[in-house]
Amino acid sequence: MADRRLQVFHTVARLLSFTKAAESLHMTQPAVTFQVRQLEEYFNTRLFDRTHNRISLTAAGERVYEYAAQIFDLYAKMDNAVRDMTGEISGVLIIGASTTIAEYMLPALLGNFNKKYPDVNVHLKVSNSDGVVSMVENNDIDLGVVESPVMNKNLVVENCRNDRLVAVVHPAHELADKKKVMVQDLVTQPYISREEGSGTREVIEEYIAVTGMKPADLSVTMELGSPEAIKGAVEAGMGVSIVSEVTIHKELQLGTLVSLELDPPLERPFSFVHQKQKFRQRAMDELLEFARAYCLSHKDDC
Repeated sequence: MADRRLQVFHTVARLLSFTKAAESLHMTQPAVTFQVRQLEEYFNTRLFDRTHNRISLTAAGERVYEYAAQIFDLYAKMDNAVRDMTGEISGVLIIGASTTIAEYMLPALLGNFNKKYPDVNVHLKVSNSDGVVSMVENNDIDLGVVESPVMNKNLVVENCRNDRLVAVVHPAHELADKKKVMVQDLVTQPYISREEGSGTREVIEEYIAVTGMKPADLSVTMELGSPEAIKGAVEAGMGVSIVSEVTIHKELQLGTLVSLELDPPLERPFSFVHQKQKFRQRAMDELLEFARAYCLSHKDDC
């Protein structure tokens, strides 16, 4: 509803990058540049300084950016007010989730949400935890759900539920008869790890450090980018790993994997993360409330 030129300008100013703005807006970079130039022609002044492949806001650009933020806040407030009067809950929401959460937690949550609010169109982007937090910081998504601590104090982080991590081995593995294992039991084994930036990997490395060892002590034979790939490698007898307990229910029932409790136990939070926006879409507020209720009802599932 707002002036498209102003929307494009606001995105470029927030990200200080025409390339990133084009990706965020699903536009070509020339189209983004054209919209900004149109706005500069309207005001008859430059809004960005462009030097050495970097851009910064001019004094006029700073003023336009300040008012643009207020305008978009007013649009959101107006939209919410009217929808409150009509009772309509609709719109488009973009959610980002780390791999484990996207594969094992969100399908049920979003399926139930869609049944209750069929006019809300939810788009899901999957990345590792670092990628999800980055998308929230850049306002590329409305809500992130991650599996590791969030360091950015400017974001709102809400704990959903705790997730237990366990060691997994092939049923014929020498450790399969144990009920519990320590990190020291795993360092002598070929270890299959998640990729850099994975929330699971970050939590495991912090856990290893707390036990007095170093992540480098693990005999990492391969790094894989998803829980499914990790499980497949362990099922093939290629090594041991540490995974979320929620990811292995099927394999435990089929007997293709054996889970071993870690000593001491290892848990990490599944958390919602979003911007500190004064006004949000009504659909976003409803999704947050729905998700909080879901987490409360599933807090003992781990």
